[in-house]
Amino acid sequence: MQRRLLSTVTRVALLGLVALSSAGAQAKKDAKKRTEPKFKPDSTGKIEKFFKSEEPITVTLTTNLKRLRGDKGENSPWRPGTLTVNDTAGKPVTIPIRLKTHGIWRLKNCEFPPVRLNFNNDSTKHTVFHGLDQPKLTNYCRDNDQYEQYVLQEMQLYRIYRLLTPASHAVRLLHVTYVDSASGKPLTTRYAFIGEEGGPMAARLNGRILKTKGATPDDLEPFADVVLGMFQYLIGNSDFALGALHNAEIVGQETGNFIPVGYDFDFSGAVNARYATPDPRLGTRTVRERIYRGFCVPEEEYPKAVALFNAKKDSIYGLYHDQIGKLLQPDIVKETLEYYDEFYKTINDPRALKRNVIEACLGGHK
Repeated sequence: MQRRLLSTVTRVALLGLVALSSAGAQAKKDAKKRTEPKFKPDSTGKIEKFFKSEEPITVTLTTNLKRLRGDKGENSPWRPGTLTVNDTAGKPVTIPIRLKTHGIWRLKNCEFPPVRLNFNNDSTKHTVFHGLDQPKLTNYCRDNDQYEQYVLQEMQLYRIYRLLTPASHAVRLLHVTYVDSASGKPLTTRYAFIGEEGGPMAARLNGRILKTKGATPDDLEPFADVVLGMFQYLIGNSDFALGALHNAEIVGQETGNFIPVGYDFDFSGAVNARYATPDPRLGTRTVRERIYRGFCVPEEEYPKAVALFNAKKDSIYGLYHDQIGKLLQPDIVKETLEYYDEFYKTINDPRALKRNVIEACLGGHK
């Protein structure tokens, strides 16, 4: 596929060359003549040992909870804290960490904000956390069972995504007791999950995360593009935008391919959180109403994507009956699988697929 200007710009950004102006055809021609230095991935490319197991981890997180919950700004400070967990010998060990808040909606609206953890590699030796750097912790928003179920539901969506493609973030479940360091008193115990960072995820794909916005259908690898679009359609998520890098990343690979990756799925119809509402510009009434927001790709890519989703159907549904799936309330499991049934009915009906996906895609090929 002939790539457009963004591909040149992102490749330049990827390889550390001088950024190109988007103005003028001559700039495009000059960019193509540049000699590109050897690609260097972000890290080793191996998935951290932490994510190779799905066994939930029981931990105690201790920090000044009042101060942490008061950090609502974009540039919140790192706060000191500890994680207590059993080491590889089964003995409890306390790891010094730092925490800081992050996010947009949840940061402003949650009783307990989402946080990023900062590990020191020397401190995590002989513990399950060894090798992690600054991963995000997706924790409860409000301290009740309904909001804890939202966390578990969103984690299931990451697990589904991992079944479909390696171009996705690995996750692992934690059972966290939150203790206030100021008083020494526990606040609550809730499920949370740690997500793989973008750099290591990209390195697994022999690439790195690109920061340039403005991606178009012609910039992205077509099959990876449609897999992401159909996954978002499966879970009923319209809260992403590839061009704006909203809840999305683009991995530039050594081969020259650009691979889109999605994240943050709590506003999806599959989670159906009480706080989730669709963008009014989309014309949908609730997040349960599916709308295809993926880019257009050549039509021959859609049957391949349908075949992939059909091949993974049993495994996807099986996630709701395994060790983690059984943590979900039975009525939520039933409702979610019925929601997926609707997706499979659509993609396996050629007329419905054409109307709701192929003809509904955003720009580019038809």
